Amino acid sequence: MSRQFVIIASYPESLINFRLHLIKEFLAKGFEVTAVAPVDEKVMNTLAAIGVKYFPVKMQRNGKNPLQDMALLAKLFFFLKKAKPEVIFSYTIKPVIYGTLAAKLAKVPNIYAMLTGTGYVFSKTNLKSHIIGFIARSLFQFTLRFNKKLFFQNKDNLRSFRDEKLISSRQPVAIINGSGVDISYFQPMSLPESISFLMIARLLVDKGVREYVEAARIIKKTYPHVVFKLAGWIDTNPNSISEKELSDWVNTGVIEYLGKISDVRTQLEKSSVYVLPSYGEGTPRTVLEAMAMGRPIITTDVPGCRETVIDKKNGFLVPVCDAEALSDAMKYFIANPQAIQTMGEMSREIAVEKYDVNKVNQCILQEMGISLLV
Repeated sequence: MSRQFVIIASYPESLINFRLHLIKEFLAKGFEVTAVAPVDEKVMNTLAAIGVKYFPVKMQRNGKNPLQDMALLAKLFFFLKKAKPEVIFSYTIKPVIYGTLAAKLAKVPNIYAMLTGTGYVFSKTNLKSHIIGFIARSLFQFTLRFNKKLFFQNKDNLRSFRDEKLISSRQPVAIINGSGVDISYFQPMSLPESISFLMIARLLVDKGVREYVEAARIIKKTYPHVVFKLAGWIDTNPNSISEKELSDWVNTGVIEYLGKISDVRTQLEKSSVYVLPSYGEGTPRTVLEAMAMGRPIITTDVPGCRETVIDKKNGFLVPVCDAEALSDAMKYFIANPQAIQTMGEMSREIAVEKYDVNKVNQCILQEMGISLLV
């Protein structure tokens, strides 16, 4: 009888974009793999092609209906009770909370979860976020203890969970270098002739989209020819920017909006410098992809982002919520275009040494003891 591995996600595309290499590692170890996530035909077909089963569930990433969440918990429990997996792995808020609890109730022997950031968990910007954050923290505090080990993508996030007493000092944890990046798929590309900046993200306030646009507006007063590209989509998250705000940016010509792109390599190749002024991350995957393709990085000196940049070596770290400082870092590359090449080469070196997806996945398997179990 084959051994069972179950991976639970709230966003189906992440199974392909972020976890495909990890899934293949489990397949190579002789596990039968089942992915649990909302319905997505393209993702289901892609996973089926490599022998992965798919169990569809209704899961609203930002939904707040307790009845729907209880229905999700029940469905996960009955599925896990029947499947009897040896290992379960979940990531992002709802899969971690309800996947962990369902696995505990179903007596899954090896329960693991990855905390990829803090998001709304520690947000207290308004009453709504304060309430949602309180509920999420309470649920985390109750469920995280049932995990055999928790994976964090940076030390700051781990410290926050411990400071908030969501996990005890005795809880087994491991810190890994994000989700990793496929350094053979994301290869260095020659730089474009004219300088341009690129940001790829869900269009959320806390991704720093407004700071990026404001910095572009500042620079265009002096350098109107410089291009600022923005790729991404408006999310269901309460922190999303509005359609009107996005339209205003495009109509005034401050940014070139690319929408949601399926292959980021095409736009990274056409851009000189990658920018992510986020308020906080686990480890930003788009930054790793840009680094692997030999692009310098401008990002914020906040958890998750600061780990990717050696300031003034492969890019710049700037204060969060500071469009002026962000524009200053951009101006440096405009005034010193030769630095784009040298800093980009350093980015590639760091990506290969620290963020190679194969190294990251081997670390995960080792922390799970999978190599010892096989």
